[in-house]
Amino acid sequence: MQLARETRCVIIGLGASGLAAVRFLHGLGLHVSVSESRSEDQLGAAILREMKDLGVAMETGGHSHGFFRDAALVVPSPGVPLDLPVIRQAVEAGAVIGGELALAAGRISSPVIAVTGSNGKTTVTSLIGHLLAAGRQNVFVGGNIGTPVLDYCRGGQGAQVLVLELSSFQLEIGGEFRPDIGLLINLSPDHIDRHGSLEQYAAAKRRIFRHQRNEDVAIIGRDDELVMQEKITTAGRVLDFGIHPSSAAVVEEKGVLVRRGTFGQEADEFYDLSGTALSSLVNRLNSAAAILAVRSYGCSPEAIRIGLADYVPPAHRMALVAEIDGVKYVDDSKGTNTGAVAAALASSGDRVVLIAGGRDKGSDFSLLASHVRKHVRRLILIGEAAERMEKQLGALAPVVRAANMEEAVSKAAEIATPGDTVLLSPGCASFDMFTGYAHRGEVFQQAVRDLGKISHDCC
Repeated sequence: MQLARETRCVIIGLGASGLAAVRFLHGLGLHVSVSESRSEDQLGAAILREMKDLGVAMETGGHSHGFFRDAALVVPSPGVPLDLPVIRQAVEAGAVIGGELALAAGRISSPVIAVTGSNGKTTVTSLIGHLLAAGRQNVFVGGNIGTPVLDYCRGGQGAQVLVLELSSFQLEIGGEFRPDIGLLINLSPDHIDRHGSLEQYAAAKRRIFRHQRNEDVAIIGRDDELVMQEKITTAGRVLDFGIHPSSAAVVEEKGVLVRRGTFGQEADEFYDLSGTALSSLVNRLNSAAAILAVRSYGCSPEAIRIGLADYVPPAHRMALVAEIDGVKYVDDSKGTNTGAVAAALASSGDRVVLIAGGRDKGSDFSLLASHVRKHVRRLILIGEAAERMEKQLGALAPVVRAANMEEAVSKAAEIATPGDTVLLSPGCASFDMFTGYAHRGEVFQQAVRDLGKISHDCC
């Protein structure tokens, strides 16, 4: 995105990406203003001081039409709905709407590997970064996790390669952003409350490939019906991964096989994941996506195998908390949509006591029907979505209600028998009861640890 020095830019929201946009655009010498829904007290003294030092005009406590008058560029933070009246009015007045990716497009000097999807994208992003580091690459990992991409653009750009996790919100207003290697690992209904429909959500995700060139690579999950439903629009080379034996990277029982010829090699390459933190079905799929990405970049199989062996997945993603009296307790608090729950259940066997519920994001929980029928012995529901989940799934497994996480874990322990898995995979957001998915997972883990103390005291 080309910007003239006289361009008046209004940034909506001062989260991490909004702050990065302020600093970036101010550094270009542009006229920058900020509209923030939070009050000054909620923003805090440090942010207010920085905005004052930068000479940034601000309005807080809401968004007024007058503040957007004469704006040539409006930069909404990723969580800001695009149907805000002030945004619609700005567009009608001729303003351009562009997000952080649109601003970064054309300003990154190193190759970019970008990952999106409904589930597992943080794991795949961090795994790609880890494998590249194992291959002795200087790598920047950020985007939707960690450091915003505009903070990187503002700095020295010293990385040999960037690995970015991208959300549908970022891609929706991503302008001409183009990854050299783009990954769409899966799709399942999520953020329907924001996008309005599954079709619009999927369209935002597919934008990751829109501006690719012939020399670029698009990596897709072949097992995912929603990914494969429509033809991927890209000028680049398409590689797929999945259980299907004709995939470029085939997910097998003990690891991932990259078929011969995929990267010009004369023989199949097998990456053994047994005994690693990536041995579950979910993480074998994640590994397949990451392996295709780093092989496309040029990493050697030897470096990849070293990286796979010592990788530790991010917290609250199918993490085994404890095994107590023959029952496994697994924290998948990051499982905030139906696709994540389905994947977690597929990796947890057929004797699951499932703890689910929270704040509904407009999900259709009936999509979980076959998975609940096959895997779940008992369903323990918490939070605001409990009633609707029970209506859609209650005929498939006996339901127990719990008032909080501690009670849910206690009831799960009473129900579970040796060989069962107690799985926290909520299928919902956490903000009805917790500050975020991490807080929810920590409360679950503490409740499990307290169970272990009780069990030890009794024996």
